[in-house]
Amino acid sequence: MKLSAQEEYGLRCLLQMAIRGDQASLSIPEISKAEGLSVPNVAKLMRLLRIAGFVKSVRGQAGGYMLAKPADTMLIGDVLEALGGKMFGDRFCGRHSGLEMVCVHNTDCSMRALWLGLQHMLEKVLFKATVADLLQKESFMQGMLETRHGHLVLPEPVQAKLANA
Repeated sequence: MKLSAQEEYGLRCLLQMAIRGDQASLSIPEISKAEGLSVPNVAKLMRLLRIAGFVKSVRGQAGGYMLAKPADTMLIGDVLEALGGKMFGDRFCGRHSGLEMVCVHNTDCSMRALWLGLQHMLEKVLFKATVADLLQKESFMQGMLETRHGHLVLPEPVQAKLANA
């Protein structure tokens, strides 16, 4: 399972703006430089974020993009869906039907139950975390996840890295 580059980079661009606050604006080249991304890629991501209502464009000398609403009201799940959609969406089975018009497992699919369960667990985490939460340090975020979702435990090498940070 992978998070797409579009979702990762789009969220990072949004975080660059959140770091500077609700009233600051950033140009596409400024975001591009800060995140080490190409200008065309950032332009595409900012367009998606603007269409979804997370950022607004500002014209003029100090123009660019700014947050359209406070970072503490932007749910990570909403941002990721705007950038790439759900991992298991309504049309998932239709896109994976092989050579047939409808998947051969359409009436009884144990994998569908697995993907729906996984989607539900992802949503429980992603729709409780905000862009403002991601402005915190990694150790704070891990603690917050453990508090909200006690069963979430990072692999030992990651926990060791956090402990030494």
